[in-house]
Amino acid sequence: MVVGDLAEEVDTIIIGSGPGGYVAAIRAAQLGQSVTIVEKGDLGGVCLNVGCIPSKALIEAGHSYEKAHGNDELGIKAENVSVDFSKVQEWKGGVVEKLTGGVQSLLKGNKVNVVQGEAYFSDKDTVRVSSENNSGQSYKFKNAIIATGSQPIELPNFKYSDRVIDSSGALALEDIPEKLVVIGGGYIGIELAGAYANFGSEVTVLEGEKRILGGFEKQMSQLVQRRLKNKGVTFYTQAMANGVEEKEDGVTVTADVKGEEQKIDADYVLVSVGRKPNTEELGLEQIGIDMDDSGLIQTNKEARTSVSNIYAIGDITDGPPLAHKASYEGKIAAEVISGEASAIDYLGIPLVAFSEPELASVGYTEEEAKEAGYEAKASKFPFQANGRALSLNDTDGFMKLVTREDDGLVIGAQIAGPNASDMIAEVGLAIEAGMTAEDVAMTIHAHPTLGEITMEAADVALGTPVHSM
Repeated sequence: MVVGDLAEEVDTIIIGSGPGGYVAAIRAAQLGQSVTIVEKGDLGGVCLNVGCIPSKALIEAGHSYEKAHGNDELGIKAENVSVDFSKVQEWKGGVVEKLTGGVQSLLKGNKVNVVQGEAYFSDKDTVRVSSENNSGQSYKFKNAIIATGSQPIELPNFKYSDRVIDSSGALALEDIPEKLVVIGGGYIGIELAGAYANFGSEVTVLEGEKRILGGFEKQMSQLVQRRLKNKGVTFYTQAMANGVEEKEDGVTVTADVKGEEQKIDADYVLVSVGRKPNTEELGLEQIGIDMDDSGLIQTNKEARTSVSNIYAIGDITDGPPLAHKASYEGKIAAEVISGEASAIDYLGIPLVAFSEPELASVGYTEEEAKEAGYEAKASKFPFQANGRALSLNDTDGFMKLVTREDDGLVIGAQIAGPNASDMIAEVGLAIEAGMTAEDVAMTIHAHPTLGEITMEAADVALGTPVHSM
């Protein structure tokens, strides 16, 4: 601790105000803790400011632009459709401002003390926060929660610049690129590839593995690739991006595609090959917090680190870098700190890609269930047999409900299709509540809705399908 720096005392200090940090702060405050949250950037973290929220706004704007061109099949024609991209960005920024302003109000309403600055652990119960004007303040805490999130990985041969951009840069472009190269076929790269393809960009995706969206089942990722190909997106799988030549008005990307060199010209190249945890320059090593070789903090089922009064949540811990995972872990950590019996169970955490069609998965796949020792089956129902999907003219996709053979217990689901991101919540609830396929099938679903697909898949699991053979 700096000489002459009188430490303020606080029950719980939280470093980072993203979906993990601010949720943990509010929950801890609700449970009677005096809470201070430290943020070096903008409240809301990456997700609200340059991640989940603005990307979904851009995706929605792209859908609106595409639909505005009409649909010959539906007899709808349109002429002279145009887009003012500066207005799109202005609207997107407004969405972000509303949510970050909401976070600020929620923290204030819950009497959480917000401090701007960078945190560094002086010892196991003291954090020093340095602000931009080089002033500093130490905080002595009973418990701490680290929620510092992650940042995009930078490739050695693709240093970020005006033309070589990360996902934040892709969301902040002033103009729609005529040509865009996306390195990485994960969910972030595919979501942004789809958004700009809908705006009319000529998009090329380079993926090192055999297929895109490796976190989802092959049949699901194939649907997305087919849909994007129909929009003019070019895919190169088993491709290694080797380097980039930057010009005043664009780039030339060199890639090895299955042993052959390809040169691709574009306005920008988006590098989206994963994220790395923000665990450097926090002083974690000197206080004995265990981390793996990639910088992820090791935690137990209570989100507790190797230092008993310090917890870690979100992207800096093992598991997928998802905002809802961070929020869930934040609640658990806050409850444990407050003396409640609470523990992490990841089975009900959904994985979602806002691609075309949307993909969502929760619990086990059939293969994962069998690997875990279950006798399980997957019962499938197609969107093309659903009245609401037909009326939306969006019938690509299916639902697979994974159940245990002996008693029909719901243990997972995979959905590819419109509104999959919303539909997956019902199955998540079924898993958490210990429901069976019969429970789901006997739940009355409004007609005509996409949600009926869940009921229909449950009927298939019971061997009594009504709307499929």
